Amino acid sequence: MKLYYSAGACSLSPHIVLHESGLPFQALSAPTKTHKLDDGTDYYTINPLGYVPLLELDDGRRLHEGPAIVQYIADQAPGKHLAPANGTFERYKLQEWLTFIGTELHKGFSPLFNPTTPADYKPSCLERLSSRLQWVEGELAGKQYLMGDTFSVADAYLFTVTNWAPYVALDISGFPNLLAYRARVAARPAVVAAMKAEGLIK
Repeated sequence: MKLYYSAGACSLSPHIVLHESGLPFQALSAPTKTHKLDDGTDYYTINPLGYVPLLELDDGRRLHEGPAIVQYIADQAPGKHLAPANGTFERYKLQEWLTFIGTELHKGFSPLFNPTTPADYKPSCLERLSSRLQWVEGELAGKQYLMGDTFSVADAYLFTVTNWAPYVALDISGFPNLLAYRARVAARPAVVAAMKAEGLIK
């Protein structure tokens, strides 16, 4: 498998999941600023949408959209328990988390990274994100991870998007459960490996 990623972007989530899975893969940098691979290939010829992540299977088939990619990876390594079994209520709870993170958090950050967003609109974006994270804070009470005591693909996604807080001046210091959770996730060997591979930590 090949994972196309841009350092620190939402593609960090499947990058983490691939390391957690133990499956063989190749990670290829596709920076969102240049859309050029290291060998000069135009990334748009690989993914016409131009964004990451993109997972290319060994037979050439491709998946985009992070929540779909991480579930696919999890299902290729069921013994790692990165996602509950298909058809179970818990699987739908996982999908609920992935949807929430994608639509309420991930997309909530987008205007804050966009240089064309009017300055007077950004405070309301920050306020909305903070209110959503306040809810996550409550959901994390008494839990190791989003789904309980077991790390799942949703945790890779939440960790990735909350990494962006310092870059948009989103203060998460008032969320002790979230901070403790982030520290637990950050200490996982697969997370360290993915972040080192992307040059995010030494």
